[in-house]
Amino acid sequence: MTPLRQRMVDAMVTRGFAARTQESYVEAISRMARHYHRSPALLSKDEVSAYLLDMVSTRHLSYSTMNQAACAARFLYAKVLGFDPAAFHVPMAKAPARQPELLSRQEIAHLFACCAHPVYRMLLITLYATGLRVTEGSRLRIGDIDSAADRMSVRVSCGKGAKDRYTILSVSLLALLRSYCHTHGLHRASKNSEHWLFPNKQISAPTSVENIQRAYQSARQCAGITKEGGTHTLRHCFATHLLEGGIDLYTISRLLGHGHISTTSRYLHLISPQFRPPEDVDPLDLLAGLPKL
Repeated sequence: MTPLRQRMVDAMVTRGFAARTQESYVEAISRMARHYHRSPALLSKDEVSAYLLDMVSTRHLSYSTMNQAACAARFLYAKVLGFDPAAFHVPMAKAPARQPELLSRQEIAHLFACCAHPVYRMLLITLYATGLRVTEGSRLRIGDIDSAADRMSVRVSCGKGAKDRYTILSVSLLALLRSYCHTHGLHRASKNSEHWLFPNKQISAPTSVENIQRAYQSARQCAGITKEGGTHTLRHCFATHLLEGGIDLYTISRLLGHGHISTTSRYLHLISPQFRPPEDVDPLDLLAGLPKL
């Protein structure tokens, strides 16, 4: 590891950046350095701007990808190298505000049925039933599941922004998780010293986000779902389906871990006016509301 990369990592660790954000920023700066075959500390602001322009005009990458690289560059030059942000300006694009493509409840049930791997299937079900981000779900521990009758919650440790929070644990999800843990003997696995709820094949670490995304895409194709998106679609569905079930926006915002309720309000535009929740189903138990395929 070069001294500059170590300085950047140390600066992110000091500020409590999530591990995935650290990886993304370091990789973005590494790509820029490889593009110019020079240390990023030697690049001018014009060269940085030209590289960002090349990402969208020549390589036809998305504006969100370019903005991620721009954020990494802004952090490097302002926080690590100490350049004046006004003098060393790194441009960012105003990315189009696209609405996510939501899955219907029938599509979600079909998606789960088409996921053959039991660990990935249970993880995808958990993401939908709790609204967790994929990185949060992959790193769940058995002890994060609080099944006490007066608690019934899932603890999220060091979520986005290094914040802890709690989200819902429905009766349906708890029953599935208990069956899953019993079947896989997770509480007895000696190699699972960290007590990961969704361990990898060696039971020594949490399953990787990349493998989860591949499992989702494979299940999506198997189910014949043509709507775009990855596992984050399940988080969008969680929020929208709760809204349709009558749960208030503030509660959903807290469950999602949003810093501002305005971030959650986007889901108001996605609710279906035709949907009527079943009267005999708890609106917080999204799994109970799925059709049985």
